[in-house]
Amino acid sequence: MSTPSSAPARSRRIALGVIATGTLMVVLDGSIVTVALPVIQSDLGFSATGLSWVVNAYLIAFGSLLLLAGRLGDLVGRKPLFLAGTALFTAASVLAGAATTPAVLVAARFLQGVGSAMASAVGLGILVTLFTEPRERARAIAVFSFTGAAGASIGQVLGGVLTDALDWHWIFFINLPIGLATLAAGAYALPAVRGIGLAAGADVLGAVLITAGLMLGISTVVTGGERGWTSGATLGSGALAVALLVAFVARQATARSPLMPLRIFRSRAVSGANLVQVLMVAALFSFQILVALYLQNVLGYGAAATGLAMLPAAVLIGAVSLGVSARLNTRFGERNVLLAGLVLLVGVLGLLARVPVHADYVTDLLPVMLLAAGFGLALPALTALAMSGAADRDAGLTSGLFNTTQQIGMAMGAAVLSTLAASRTEGLLAEGMSRAAALTGGYRLAFTVGAGLLVAAFAVALAVLRRPSGRRGEPAPAVATPTTTA
Repeated sequence: MSTPSSAPARSRRIALGVIATGTLMVVLDGSIVTVALPVIQSDLGFSATGLSWVVNAYLIAFGSLLLLAGRLGDLVGRKPLFLAGTALFTAASVLAGAATTPAVLVAARFLQGVGSAMASAVGLGILVTLFTEPRERARAIAVFSFTGAAGASIGQVLGGVLTDALDWHWIFFINLPIGLATLAAGAYALPAVRGIGLAAGADVLGAVLITAGLMLGISTVVTGGERGWTSGATLGSGALAVALLVAFVARQATARSPLMPLRIFRSRAVSGANLVQVLMVAALFSFQILVALYLQNVLGYGAAATGLAMLPAAVLIGAVSLGVSARLNTRFGERNVLLAGLVLLVGVLGLLARVPVHADYVTDLLPVMLLAAGFGLALPALTALAMSGAADRDAGLTSGLFNTTQQIGMAMGAAVLSTLAASRTEGLLAEGMSRAAALTGGYRLAFTVGAGLLVAAFAVALAVLRRPSGRRGEPAPAVATPTTTA
């Protein structure tokens, strides 16, 4: 019987292209909407509070279903789940583009999140079973990581251009040809490997607990700013979410066929990489979103100009992740490359913490965009480390877990950093500062806290992530049975 890794090289390259394209479509959709929100609000008559649900509905569905989708991929097969998720996402994109009322758009965004979770959760799992030779896998992970590292910035550019040149409907309609092409190529190229069977992990109660806990927890985080962090509703829903997640862990420790076998956390690589990712992604929310707000609200840039201003960061991230990250990981090891990338990212937020009210792009902001290349180093290395501790039977689950912690980090970053920036701005306005100066002060505080989160991520990576034994210059084992205890 043939294995995925024994497929012809051409088929594996096509499969990699399918996974990368599907992931890029999902990542683009997460950021392409942000620059079009004011136009959507005006066109469909959203209230200020209701508009946030164009983003929140997607985040809640996506973040809460990733872990369940990853395990389902291991059980029923990753190829059918990837194709079904891509099909749902594409159909929901058409519905979102055709929306004429706020309710239809929010419902379509929720369905997009469901489809995104199904496709994204198993993408890495398919990749690591296709590419088992270390250097080949390093290159494949570099391509995959590029879609996440540069996709967000590309989405802001594309969203601004489509909104200005056509209208906001096309930020969703553009997914139709991409989705159809991904489905056609995926049906041909993705390996049809049977899952291990529902009997190996059909824990219905565990599925209900983890899905409800994550959905309620992410919803609490993304709505906490509106309802108040100390309000009864926020504290109550937060406590219930924690209780559901604790119950899920207890269930997994005792269930005969657990949905998420706790053995995967015995790997230092899996546990450490996911913790580093939460801190890193939370910090970099301030770069992806708050820099765009600073450019528009303080410097007066338009949507397209904001995207173009951030384009150097996207180009460099892509060039580094595609061009040099695989060779650096092979030569120096993923852990060392990750640490170097985190140092560069600390420099990004350190410079932004000193950004002036009347900034010059070339002297004040361009160096920031250049240092953002550190993300092109950090993400491929972190992805490789997270998947290096996954056994074949748990590859989908580990992939889903890695994507879940990414969404948790984004939600935490959005909640904490945006709240700190808003509170600081309100305080400075009360002291009599101009709006531009007050906004800049708020953004500076968020950038400073983000830099602190990156320092914490560096400390965790240094202390927890250790290179497996082997000769210097050899890549870490690509898929190892999780025998290393934490």
